[in-house]
Amino acid sequence: MKKVIWGVISTAKIGRERVLPGMQKSELIEIRAIASRNEGTASRAAHALGIPQVYGSYEALLANPEIEAVYNPLPNHLHVPLTLQAAAAGKHVLCEKPIALTAGEATALRDAAKHVLIAEAFMVRFHPQWIRAREILREGRIGELRAVQMFFGYNNLDPANVRNKADIGGGGLYDIGCYAVVAGRYFLAGEPARAIALVDRDPTFRTDRLTSGLVDFGDGRRLDFTVSTQVAPHQRLNLCGTKGRIEIPIPVNPPQGAPTRLLIDDCRSLDGAGIVAEELPASDQYQLQGEAFSRAVRGEVALPYGIEDAIANMRVIDALFRSERSGAWEAVAAP
Repeated sequence: MKKVIWGVISTAKIGRERVLPGMQKSELIEIRAIASRNEGTASRAAHALGIPQVYGSYEALLANPEIEAVYNPLPNHLHVPLTLQAAAAGKHVLCEKPIALTAGEATALRDAAKHVLIAEAFMVRFHPQWIRAREILREGRIGELRAVQMFFGYNNLDPANVRNKADIGGGGLYDIGCYAVVAGRYFLAGEPARAIALVDRDPTFRTDRLTSGLVDFGDGRRLDFTVSTQVAPHQRLNLCGTKGRIEIPIPVNPPQGAPTRLLIDDCRSLDGAGIVAEELPASDQYQLQGEAFSRAVRGEVALPYGIEDAIANMRVIDALFRSERSGAWEAVAAP
């Protein structure tokens, strides 16, 4: 396959440290250009990553006819505006999560997605540990899946960090709660009917610093999760069925380019005597995500998760925020 030529708008840390190094491992991808509103910042990032072209504005990069696809890791409030600009320039867009601040905002991308590919960057769905866990579920090894349980937390008290700025889409639900929502939808293989949330906000930042949610998928199936931006770093995902459970020890940030493992428990004993570890080969979820998108650009495969999937995820987040205000169950809006 001919390599897809990529450009990057923003020198965000997630891009510099994880996404771009992963994509650069691929024979299907060439990261040719990077842009920042500060050309010096872009130059430093380009030098560190070996990217040949540097731009001091996003518009200048988007005007480059050689760029076929764009990675957008800008702050959350800029995801939709810059994705629309990139699409208008004829570029396919892989946009960081959350793709928008509301489902309504995300629907603005529908028309653009008729002409270019637009996807939300949930790299976890390309990691072998998520794919294998779903295979085990479909094999019936743990019976019928009833509960998806997730905890994800880190401790970030930096007032300058975008995650702590409420007016541009900061906070735990947007940043990491979205992974819990996508986990529920991915493993329960459906869309929920309603959701309820309990939220604690930082008195200074006004962002949600501790959020718990309960999401009802019907037929006795549910997602429950807690995410926090102000706890000791920890993450776990449990898939609990009628005959056993599957645990993904590091569901979102497994060691990049290293082997991972799943824990499969037949639950014969509460002391874990029935746990079997299944090791999975070394992989890089950012490389795999970039390759899947690039293959779709070349028409070799269909885009696995497009704009409708992203809108569906935002509908759940919208319901959880509405529940914070109402203190009650909120319906997840129908498509």
